Amino acid sequence: MKRFVAALARGCLPGIVALLASSAMAAIAPQTIRDLAFGESDDKIKAIGALSAGGDPQALPLLQALLDGEVQTVGEEQVLLVQGEKATDLLTGKTVSPLPENRDDVVVNNRIRRGLGTAIAALKLSAPDRSARLAAAKELQNSADEDTLAAITTALAKESDAEIKELLSQTQASIQLASTDRATRIAAIRTLAESSNPSTKTLLLAVLEQKGGSYVEPDAEVRGEAEKSLRAVESKLATGDMIGRIFSGASLGSILLLAALGLAITYGLMGVINLAHGELIMVGAYATYVVQNLFRRYAPGAFDAYLICAVPMAFAAAGLVGMALERCVIRFLYGRPLETLLATWGISLILMQAVRTVFGAQNVQVENPSWMSGGFVAMTGIVLPWSRIVIIAFAALVLLLIWFLLTRT
Repeated sequence: MKRFVAALARGCLPGIVALLASSAMAAIAPQTIRDLAFGESDDKIKAIGALSAGGDPQALPLLQALLDGEVQTVGEEQVLLVQGEKATDLLTGKTVSPLPENRDDVVVNNRIRRGLGTAIAALKLSAPDRSARLAAAKELQNSADEDTLAAITTALAKESDAEIKELLSQTQASIQLASTDRATRIAAIRTLAESSNPSTKTLLLAVLEQKGGSYVEPDAEVRGEAEKSLRAVESKLATGDMIGRIFSGASLGSILLLAALGLAITYGLMGVINLAHGELIMVGAYATYVVQNLFRRYAPGAFDAYLICAVPMAFAAAGLVGMALERCVIRFLYGRPLETLLATWGISLILMQAVRTVFGAQNVQVENPSWMSGGFVAMTGIVLPWSRIVIIAFAALVLLLIWFLLTRT
């Protein structure tokens, strides 16, 4: 019975999809469908723009099908939405079966393809899923035009998410810079002043550009607002750049701090300059890699928690190798710094070759758990990865524990 139901579902699914798509497209004017199927490039672009400006979500299946190559024509009379072995005539809504042999693909050149992508993104702004709306808003940042302005304005009025709303506001303002209305251009420039996106600087510089000895923007007040907004944007970009540099320095410095702590403690307590210290860190890293693979193979459901086991194992593996190094070599060389340098250098070569023999010469990857993926958006264009934030916090914790160990015990 289950097999029968599954087979029935597989057989009916293309028809159901086609039925839903055709019913959604029934509200689209037949002339618009004809323009998309039979018209010249300009006619198609105009029809796509009209559907986008209308903001009707029912146009989305048609535009997506056109982009995916699922819309075909038969002569000058039929426009078919082809789904598998079945088709629906978009002009009449009737099912066409079997498929006609003399079908032709609708011509979709690069210009039309770009227009379709922009229109689809504009229509997706009304999607219930936040991630879909966010992706659409990001796509429109670089491809929006006057045809999508109405859809963007409508979506902006309905949008409640702060991040998406900011993206839409910036996109709307970038389009309105070309408005013939002076007040609209000034309002758009003031909106762009709130942006920290590097592309905004390019838009404002274009307003202040000179060609042939005269400004592109003839209105002095508009240029004055553009200069103010440009200074504000440059200030935000400089702040973002500084935040990024400080964070990158802190994250890299925290890793070097952990390495330097080991060297300092070894030299301070034992008087030994350990040239194999980097290889001991390598041993800990490969121990983490082994634990990761064990979790992936035997406990994939608990993979996000593998660091709880991997971190102690990394410390233990590096510590055991270090203890063996001290017991077998270092203890016989105390007070002889040159011999210690040579011995630890030789041991470092042995450890490197041992790892290459066991794991191969290619680099291996230690993956982040899902909770360490992504990052914190400090400002537009500045994302602080969670993985590096965790590294900084971990280094601070280790530093605190070492301080406590050295001063309180």
